[in-house]
Amino acid sequence: MDEKSYVNAVARKLKCDGKRKREIKKQLLADIQARENQGERLEEIISRMGKAGEIADGFNENISLKEQRRYAGNKVLKIVIPIVLAVIFIGMAVFFMIPKTVDIEKSRIFDKEEVEAVMKETVELLDAEDYDALQKNATSGMQPLLNAETRENMRRTLSGDWGERRQFGAVYMVELIQGNRHFAVGEMTVTYENVSVTYRLTYDADMRFAGIYVR
Repeated sequence: MDEKSYVNAVARKLKCDGKRKREIKKQLLADIQARENQGERLEEIISRMGKAGEIADGFNENISLKEQRRYAGNKVLKIVIPIVLAVIFIGMAVFFMIPKTVDIEKSRIFDKEEVEAVMKETVELLDAEDYDALQKNATSGMQPLLNAETRENMRRTLSGDWGERRQFGAVYMVELIQGNRHFAVGEMTVTYENVSVTYRLTYDADMRFAGIYVR
């Protein structure tokens, strides 16, 4: 251990503010160096001065209780503040990632009439089994799902034979915001000869087909 390491070890145990710590460190270092200049070895000096904790205790006895309490309070703040900031940061990040919905009419990205028209077009393409057109206008994650097998499984979920499409019902839609991503999500009940199907269709900010759910 050199003189600076010894002095720093003492300083870490002092219960005072930074300014006084620097003064004490300067004083201790000067004392040690003066003894070294007189021919004493550092090991002997440290042995006579005592352990770092003992030296610090001597200084702390001359530090007022008020200053020691202020030091303790500041030490707690140095621990607590980063924790609080971390909790706030995590909370903000979680809030940012939680999906939020906005009235589609207030959206700056989606047009209500356009979304409704695209939803009806999607249903028409599904009924026509035009998977090439569906894939062309879909996201990369959605494209592999747009095929005859998926369509058949979707039909069997409700009824084996839907029959011909009769009419489109009312459309309900919202803008879904998750992080920096925006989606238009709409629900529409379509009447067929043998069943009524409610479609929930999702589109990204570029109006690419991004999701489907039927019930």
